[in-house]
Formats: sequence, C-alpha cells, structure tokens
Amino acid sequence: MHRLQLVCVKKVKSNHFRTVKRQTHVCLFAYKTVEYPRLMWYDIFIGIKENGAKRMNKFPYTSDNKRYHTWNYHLREKFGCKVFKIALNAGFTCPNIDGTRGFGGCTYCLDGSGDFAGNPADSLLKQFDEIKTRMHKKWPEAKYIPYFQAHTNTYAPASVLRERFEPVLAQDGVVGLSIATRADCLADDVLEYLSELNNRTYLIAELGLQTIFDETGERINRCHTYAEFLEGFEKLKERGINVCVHLIDGLPGETKEMMLESAAAVARLKPHCVKLHLLHVLRGTKIAEQYLNGEFELLSLDEYADIIVSQLELFPSETIIQRVTGDGGWNALIGPLWSLKKFVVMNEIDKLMVRRDTYQGAKKEML
Repeated sequence: MHRLQLVCVKKVKSNHFRTVKRQTHVCLFAYKTVEYPRLMWYDIFIGIKENGAKRMNKFPYTSDNKRYHTWNYHLREKFGCKVFKIALNAGFTCPNIDGTRGFGGCTYCLDGSGDFAGNPADSLLKQFDEIKTRMHKKWPEAKYIPYFQAHTNTYAPASVLRERFEPVLAQDGVVGLSIATRADCLADDVLEYLSELNNRTYLIAELGLQTIFDETGERINRCHTYAEFLEGFEKLKERGINVCVHLIDGLPGETKEMMLESAAAVARLKPHCVKLHLLHVLRGTKIAEQYLNGEFELLSLDEYADIIVSQLELFPSETIIQRVTGDGGWNALIGPLWSLKKFVVMNEIDKLMVRRDTYQGAKKEML
C-alpha cells in the first residue's frame, strides 16, 4: 500500500467511511472491518499527499469527492433534495418466460430481478406507501421516483401500462418515473405513451442489455440480440426519452476485455445513465446449477474493482452512473459472498480510483 499523509485526520470507530467539515477541508477517516483489520487512509477532498506529490480530485460532477458521476449527485442537483426510488412489482412477465421468445427467463434471474420490489400480491399503491414509509425513516424530507422494476414493464398494451403507472405517478412527492424493460418490447402504442409521459415527468426507460456479445446472450437466455437492443435504444432516443443501460460484469465465458468492450460500446451511445452490475448467483436459478457444476468461476473483489474502474474511465463524465454494484438477496445468494458488504465493494472501487489517480472519462478518447 502506498504511504499516504492527510492534512486533517481524526480517528473514529465506524463500520463505514465518515467525513467531517473542518473549516474548508473535508477529510476521510479510518475504515476498519474484519476483512481489513488495518486502518487505511486516503483522501476525500484536499488532504492527500502521496510520496510528497499532492493529489486533487479533478472530477467536476461531485459533491462528496467521488470520482464518478453518481446518481445521488445528479438527483440532488436536479431536484435540490434527496430523491429515492421506490421499487414496485406490477405483475408483468417477460417474452423469454411466456414462450413468445423463449422459456425460463434469463438464467441469472430470480422473480423477475425484482428482489427488492414490493409484494406483487399487494396493490401498487400499497407497495408504494409501505416502501415510502420505511424510507422516510431515513430521509423524512425526500421525494420519490417510482421504479417499476420486476420483469418487463412495457410488455403489455399501452392501455394496461396507463392503468398501472398513472395512479402511482399521481402521488404527492413523486418527481419522476423509472421503467425497467427490454429493447424488444417497445410497441408503437407503448412508445407513444412513453413520449406522453416524457412530456409530463422526469422519465427514464431502463434497458437491460447486460452484454453486447450475442453468444453470451444465448448462454444466459436473453432471447434478443445486440442489434435488437440498438434498434430499441434508437426508438427511445429519437423521442428524447432518457435511457439507462444495464450491464452485468462476470457473466459466464466473458473476459475482462469483453466486459470493457461492452462498456465502450455503451459509452459511445451516450445514454443518460448506466448501471454496472455484478453477476449474483442466486439459489433456484439456472445459472446457479451451472456454477455449482463448475462451468464458470466468479469474480474476486479485486478483479471486480479493477473492471469497474476500467469501465468508468471509458464513460463520458456527463453520463450518470446509477450503480457500480448490485444487491443480491442474502437468503438466496450463493456467491460472490463478498458482495453482501456493499460499502466494502464501493470503497474498494473508490480507493482504486485514488491509487490510479483516475476518474470517470479519463480514457474516453480511446473509444
């Protein structure tokens, strides 16, 4: 580890990083876990010196010294307050589940990738109110973006979407709408309705791409091609609809070079935002069987942090990074178990960016 010296330092006992304002300085304190018993120091704002050379964070889109354009930063800049998503399950399905394009769904998917969405047995308004109440305990003054998360949320006629989206959109404090879907589920009537919504609220269509490699797509049973993704992406962009693209790192058979190639291809599209996910192997999924049969290996934390930092370097600084890791339900997660400690994962990414003295967009000229 490099020898670091901070201008302002104060030791605190904490299970995550803490910052404190001291005059005009913001300094990072100690971080200590079972896995990392030593106290490790690095800079948050202006306190770092390494081997006598003072480092500064050059990244412009930050208020907490992150070196990438976080979702939280974007929302606070746009709305002037904390905004959180409320994940909902509207009871849709997917075309690779019901037989339209395939059966069984994506091999990694459990319950439509809506592990943290509301209970589909409850009405959407009940789901919304219950999650809002829980989140308000932490952020009592926050606003909300309903997130239709589970399965494919445009896989129905526009009339059905209107019935499910509008009551939630009408709730007090709602400032936008986020819709998870597939690029091959954008019928003309759906696109027309999304255009209408886009004129009324802050709308984001979240497209699950996962990889640009069709051979991987076949292996995970996506049942659509990269070319089909590009077609759906362009339909949304030409209507001025914000798009968030999802990628998964660690898919079976993929190398680091392939993951970087996927990130570079998405970066060239200049979407509104991206989500960079880690592959979670969950009990009850097809991919769990493949993993337990020894058909592929999981990424280590060091490998994952290296891949994420290298991907972030490719995205233009204006691209919003909604996620740099994901959540796998602890009761179903087979691996990687290190992903359960989300703060550790995020901090490893932050530390690696500091050690490399890099930031989002640092290598965008390579695209």
